[in-house]
Amino acid sequence: MTTLAVVSAGLREPSSTRLLADRLADATARALGDAEIVHVPLRDHAHDLTNNLLTGFAAGDLRSAIERVERADALIAVTPVFNASYSGLFKTFFDVLEPGALEGRPVLIGATGGTARHSLALEFAVRPMFAYLRSVVAPTAVYAATADWGAAGEASGDLVERVERAGAELAGLVAGRAPVTAERADPFEDPIPFERLLAGG
Repeated sequence: MTTLAVVSAGLREPSSTRLLADRLADATARALGDAEIVHVPLRDHAHDLTNNLLTGFAAGDLRSAIERVERADALIAVTPVFNASYSGLFKTFFDVLEPGALEGRPVLIGATGGTARHSLALEFAVRPMFAYLRSVVAPTAVYAATADWGAAGEASGDLVERVERAGAELAGLVAGRAPVTAERADPFEDPIPFERLLAGG
C-alpha cells in the first residue's frame, strides 16, 4: 500500500494549514485508490526540533516522525506563510533530515496565509527548497488564503478544483515511481579497512 506522509506546520489548533493538508491528502488518496496517510503535525515537535538543532540528535517522537517521512512513498508538505516565506518551524524540520532523505521523492507543496498576495511564496521559497533536496515536486502548488474558506471550514469551489488537480498530479508521480521499501544504507555499516585505504594511496 502507498504511504503518504503529510507534514503540516500550522501553529494553532485548529489550523487552516492542517485543514489544507488534510484536503490534499484526501484528494491524493482518492486519486490513488488506496493509500495509508501518516500525519506529522510539526507543532507537536517544536521543542524537540530546537533541541535537535542544538545537539544534532533527534529524540523520541521526533525521531519517529522523521522515520515516517523518510519511509513514505510520497510527501505532502504545507506551511503557513510568515514574512513572505515558509515558517521557521517548517524549514527547521527539513533542515534536520539526513542529506538525500527526500531525493527522488514525489512531493506536493501547499501554503496558507491571510491574503492571496502571499501565494508566490510557494514558487520562490518552498519549491526551490524541495528542488535543492532533489525531490520531484508536483506541478500544481496549492495556496489557500483566508477568503478561500467558508465559516464552517468548507473550501471554496476554486480551492476544491486546485486541490483535486494537485492530488491527481501527486498520485501520477507516485504511480510512476517504485515504492519505498528498503531501508536507507548506513555508510558506516561496512567501512573500508584503514589498511586498504593506505595501500590504495
